[in-house]
Amino acid sequence: MNDTLALVLAWLAGGALGAFFFGGLWWTVRKCLDSAKPALWMFGSLLLRMGVTMTGFYFVTGGDWQRLLSCLVGFVIARQLVTRLTRLPEEDQTRQSQEARHAS
Repeated sequence: MNDTLALVLAWLAGGALGAFFFGGLWWTVRKCLDSAKPALWMFGSLLLRMGVTMTGFYFVTGGDWQRLLSCLVGFVIARQLVTRLTRLPEEDQTRQSQEARHAS
């Protein structure tokens, strides 16, 4: 397989793993707010998310540090995207007003 293609595929896989991990974390936190046993949800979610993510990293990288780095970059970018997409609208307004006060 072409090295560039392998790196791009590792980057995409890292993005998918990051979306699964951080999207799952967001979902779990929201689910815990209404649950009678939030600790069970958090622990179960942690085990599932970490298991899938670490297994995915293991198979995607195949022992190659360049693919590991590419996968990690995709994972971190997915974190940023999930954080942005799951932000509440009032957090955006608060942040914008704080930035405006600091700018003046």
